[in-house]
Amino acid sequence: MKRKSELGGSIEVICGSMFSGKTEELIRRLRRAEIAKLQVEIFKPKTDTRYDEVAVVSHDLNSIPSTPVDHSSAILLYGSNTQVVGIDEAQFFDDELPDVCVKLANKGVRVIVAGLDMDFTGKPFGPMPALMAIAEEVTKVQAVCVRCGGPALYSYRLIENTNKVLLGEKESYEPRCRVCYHTSE
Repeated sequence: MKRKSELGGSIEVICGSMFSGKTEELIRRLRRAEIAKLQVEIFKPKTDTRYDEVAVVSHDLNSIPSTPVDHSSAILLYGSNTQVVGIDEAQFFDDELPDVCVKLANKGVRVIVAGLDMDFTGKPFGPMPALMAIAEEVTKVQAVCVRCGGPALYSYRLIENTNKVLLGEKESYEPRCRVCYHTSE
């Protein structure tokens, strides 16, 4: 019987609302891969400069070095010996990201992707639905609703701005459960 590593790569998706621990979980999985002495490459969109222009940084300020890229196709240009690829803030990437992940997985690479599954309007966000559909494993993490303490799956925007993409933190967004999201002030 062939071992899993001989059968090919895989795609894992970590999704949820803002402040749910997606990046924290991504960093945890990538660090475990590094402990296992696997060749790891990490990518994020060049537009994500909230905490650091290069590193992937969680809200708890845990970080791991990464390579910022303008387009998902650039991910294919790095590291021919890479065994594990981590991708953060996947919702900000172009629609070619699922194809890039499939190409990597078909070459035997373990691909771990983290991103928001919904935008602030509660609609599927960017390439995340397609990634979730093709993944071997999907982990949906939840934040805590700041209104009632229940499980939060929505990112409620606190400021008036209708742009789909608005980089921000606690001054701009808060996690809310379904009821509190739909019964906002």
